[in-house]
Amino acid sequence: MRTISVIFFVFLNLNTNAQSLIKPGDNSFDKNFIKSTHYEMAYFAVSGRQTVEISSFDVEVKVNGKTISVYTRINSPAGNSIWSDTSIADILTLKPIYRSSNNSDKQYHIKYGTAIEGDYHDKRSNKNSQIRDKNKGDFFDSFIYPYLLGALPLTSGYKVILPVYEYKPEAKSMISNTRITEVKSSMYRSEITGEHAVWQVSVFEEGTNVKYEYYIDKESRKLWKVEILASNGKQYLLVDKELDYNPFTAIFDKDQTYKMVSAGSGTISGQIYARDNQNSLKGIAILNINKKQYAQQGTTVILIPYTDYFKEWVSLNEKLRKKGRAVPISKEAAECIKITSVYDNDGNFEFTNLMPGEYYLFTEFGYTHTASRTEVVGYTDIYINGFFQGSTANTEVYKYNTNVKAAVKKIVTIKKEGDKVTVKLKKTL
Repeated sequence: MRTISVIFFVFLNLNTNAQSLIKPGDNSFDKNFIKSTHYEMAYFAVSGRQTVEISSFDVEVKVNGKTISVYTRINSPAGNSIWSDTSIADILTLKPIYRSSNNSDKQYHIKYGTAIEGDYHDKRSNKNSQIRDKNKGDFFDSFIYPYLLGALPLTSGYKVILPVYEYKPEAKSMISNTRITEVKSSMYRSEITGEHAVWQVSVFEEGTNVKYEYYIDKESRKLWKVEILASNGKQYLLVDKELDYNPFTAIFDKDQTYKMVSAGSGTISGQIYARDNQNSLKGIAILNINKKQYAQQGTTVILIPYTDYFKEWVSLNEKLRKKGRAVPISKEAAECIKITSVYDNDGNFEFTNLMPGEYYLFTEFGYTHTASRTEVVGYTDIYINGFFQGSTANTEVYKYNTNVKAAVKKIVTIKKEGDKVTVKLKKTL
């Protein structure tokens, strides 16, 4: 057993040493894949098959002739920044130049040079300290290396070691190895753009004991997804929101579109309700007892300025909905959509400050369908003096309630400034 253990240890050691070491200045990186970009990734906590979105990562990469700068903001569900990081490196060598971080626990900034210097503030203890660390070799900043993975010569079976620097006040050494342990072909399926061939890049950080699975597009080197297994066993997931996806031919003009919903004097008001018809199905008469069902107070109503851009967006979504996919819109376009609520128990709503033009109204609401059903349960034959004269139906009347959801859409036009348009948003079932 001891002999087997020794052989296994030697094999493992040889296999580890077989990985090559890449340092700043190495020509392995393809600079064509290091370029400016801006994207957002949804951040999920994973438990079994369930995922819960807990925040989002807003990532901006800026590249010029001298530096590559990565700015990351972790935003809460409310949109507030709860963590921000900045990492700047020399574009030619990828040597780190500057790093800063700010979150609820700490705030610090570091300047890299012949020595590593900076300031550190522990927010929990409210203590400040100076950072003084000797530069003991070439390394990458621990925060910037994930955005350089796509520039490596990825291929099946590729392995490499990246030395990284991460400042921790309690650590004896700030430099540790990050290992790309495996690269293999895989597929990523987007609900928006379909399937993409990717490199699945397995990464292990020795400094944090965290494992990552990066899914990087084989052609564009776009980062689609990251699976994270933390040292405490918890799992997390990052997925690109694809806000940069633009299938539109129409040009979006934010200034003009926003004016449509804010700079006019027109109004659109109305009432939302559902109405059921009487039906006859194979001898069963169905009649909705409460014929008019109003949308409840607080029901959301959406108004979209129906420009060429939004017409195209609605059309694309209607086509893709059959495939279980949807087309997102940019934050700028979303800011031009108005939302209001039903303000009483009679389904009434109102939009104001609208300019002349076309508008797309949409709402979805639930209600209780209270109905009666008359069903034939048998027949009674009628005889006179022994001769059959006919039959009469024996019926039973049943009353029942069902929950129904109604979705209503309508295109409304304000023809001139100051127009007050009244509409009925009704669903007939």
